[in-house]
Amino acid sequence: MSTLDTTYRQQVALYYAEHHGWIRAWLYRKLGNACDSADLAHEVFLRLLLRPHRFDSDSHAQAYLRSMSRNVCVDFWRRRQVEQAWLEVLAGRPEAVAPSEEHRALVLEALQQVHAMLARLPEKVAEAFLLAQLEGLGYKAIGERLGVSERTVTKYMAQAMYQCLLLEAELDEALV
Repeated sequence: MSTLDTTYRQQVALYYAEHHGWIRAWLYRKLGNACDSADLAHEVFLRLLLRPHRFDSDSHAQAYLRSMSRNVCVDFWRRRQVEQAWLEVLAGRPEAVAPSEEHRALVLEALQQVHAMLARLPEKVAEAFLLAQLEGLGYKAIGERLGVSERTVTKYMAQAMYQCLLLEAELDEALV
């Protein structure tokens, strides 16, 4: 470990000591759950360790940590939405064909990654992709629905498919 790494870790430890309490309290007000708030407060500092950032002042650090706290909160709510949708699908299935807990966890993780990938796409690109995949619409019908040309839909689909390939490569790499 280099001196820079050690110095940065010490700085993060200082930020943790100074800011963890108010971050946890802020998250608790947003979530209403002490356990989730504590987990997410730790996630803020884990992200700070994983993606080092230098601050000009304590107020700069506090603003950055506040922004990170909002981001982890939004990510949490998104994960919960995906999880809830998956549980609703499972509830509609007979118990005899219910997947194992391991299979449920794998599917939920994949769904969350696909959801995150779609959220990163421009809105019309994601909408075009979903119309094709979920409703089975052709490019012409998608173009009419979105008010764009068929050629534009082709570009949108190329963007979405490229992101799908990147996600697939990430998932394949994670399994190795």
